[in-house]
Amino acid sequence: MLFPPIRCGLKTLAPVFALALSGAAFAQAKTQLTVYTALEADQIRAYETAFEKAHPGIDLVFVRDSTGIMTAKLLAEKANPRADVVWGLAASSLAVLDKEGMLMPYAPKGMNSIKPNMRAPGEQPSWVGMNVYASAACFNTVEAGKKNLPQPASWADLTKPVYRGAITMPHPASSGTGYLMVAAWLQMMGEDKGWAFMDALHQNIGVYTHSGSKPCNLAGAGEYPIGLSFEYRANKLKTDGAPINVVLPSEGLGWELEATGIMKNTRHPEAAKALADWAVTREASELYAKNFAIVAFQGVQPKLEHIPTSIDGMLAKNDFAWSAANRDRILAEWSRRYESKAEKR
Repeated sequence: MLFPPIRCGLKTLAPVFALALSGAAFAQAKTQLTVYTALEADQIRAYETAFEKAHPGIDLVFVRDSTGIMTAKLLAEKANPRADVVWGLAASSLAVLDKEGMLMPYAPKGMNSIKPNMRAPGEQPSWVGMNVYASAACFNTVEAGKKNLPQPASWADLTKPVYRGAITMPHPASSGTGYLMVAAWLQMMGEDKGWAFMDALHQNIGVYTHSGSKPCNLAGAGEYPIGLSFEYRANKLKTDGAPINVVLPSEGLGWELEATGIMKNTRHPEAAKALADWAVTREASELYAKNFAIVAFQGVQPKLEHIPTSIDGMLAKNDFAWSAANRDRILAEWSRRYESKAEKR
């Protein structure tokens, strides 16, 4: 259908221009809050939309990358911070930032609803947890069937010669998922046995990726029979129809908290506090619960289709302070031993 041209006189246009100008002024009046995150790209939109609906005067501007890369970026910008808030980064990374004096202590409104072991200590904590993400393996049943590979049940199984070249996992320097696995193995097994395990596992690795999700994605696409990743990506791929089984190794699961912290030098402290407050609400936690099997908010019990509700009892002992304090040493040793199979950037 062709519409007739619209004719407007000056009197008609004046209120239109006035409305446009007032809209522009309103847009300019909005606070732009720069948020650094390692959240999965397919999670951010729902979180962003819900927050901005609750706080229409604040626009969130996300800068996203893998945990290790984002942590390095924040540290590199220490003298000239660009982020206002960190929302969805590993607690061990936030502990590193806190050690460097980069975070603002703040107790979000409603913080008492957060499980005490899922936030930094003190009445004014430097970070507050959102949800747990735990290690998992994606096992492609179709590709494994072609190669007559048995489904592993444990970390130890993955060192068997039958899996030579069949496994991919995240690089721990660039991926928080990779680091939580390495830190868990060293804590569960002790350092000598942990490094010996990784030496054996290395023989079966095809590539170390720079993304925590990528190993599961590669397994789901059939490029590798086994991808070591985390339970969110494993559950989503299987739900979306990928021919994978989700394996939770029997010795225990490495895990991390995603958490929120305010940068000490934020240019917008009130808006930053508004985001920190919203991040601990039930509304926010119910969104986290759509993706993760364990959230920090007391009373919100997620139920993921392919992850058992007993997963919280499978989490390995995790000392966040130890993981943060030993991070540089562990990554240097890991790189010395295994960098040869790292994915090219």
